Amino acid sequence: MAQRLLLQSLLEALLGTTNVYFQPPSGMQVQYPCIVYQRDNARAGFADDVPYRFTQRYQVTVIAQDPDTNILGKVAALPLCAYNRFFAANNLNHDVYVLYY
Repeated sequence: MAQRLLLQSLLEALLGTTNVYFQPPSGMQVQYPCIVYQRDNARAGFADDVPYRFTQRYQVTVIAQDPDTNILGKVAALPLCAYNRFFAANNLNHDVYVLYY
């Protein structure tokens, strides 16, 4: 199974619903609380100028009406995950993480 699809399944399990969206198009109706994620960057390891490891980085945004949702702790506990920032928009709380997966 593709690595991104494994991440999709993991995020759905953390959230407890299928309200997990990969690069949703603008204007798409989403259900809250939700997780929106997209590719952000990547990290490669090199030996003798040849890449031997490649890890994709994702921007993972938890969007919820409740600013204290328990989803935040679950996402923050993922390996190689770091909190990036918070912002509020349209009466919704957005907590943004970066995750190597």
